[in-house]
Amino acid sequence: MRRQDLEAMDFEELWLLHEELTKILAEKITAEKRELEKRLAQLNQPDQLGGGESGAAEAGTDQPPRRKYPKVVPKYFNPLQPTETWSGRGKQPRWLERDVFDWNRGSQSGRFLIQAPCWSAEASMDDAPLFGRHP
Repeated sequence: MRRQDLEAMDFEELWLLHEELTKILAEKITAEKRELEKRLAQLNQPDQLGGGESGAAEAGTDQPPRRKYPKVVPKYFNPLQPTETWSGRGKQPRWLERDVFDWNRGSQSGRFLIQAPCWSAEASMDDAPLFGRHP
């Protein structure tokens, strides 16, 4: 509609046009809102991309649920800051990359290895070393 046509209309015609447009806009907004809510519900489903703990068994697919893996115990520690540990999996930490020359040659001097606990179950925890390592 041209601007001249709108200016030529009287008040009653303009008001009817306004009510008609308001009705159409409300319907379109409601339809758009429904579509967005559907998409949001799909994105919030926990079974997508293996995100759910119940796995695919509840979803009715043929795949069994994902296996729960045990916690990996750290094998290496940073001698400068013993609270920093690494299990040997994933990306090599920066503190270990500094000595990458020795690491790549295979001459693991043992200064990074965490020694297995050498105390028995009956021994008190006071006797247990905090960070055992090879000399």
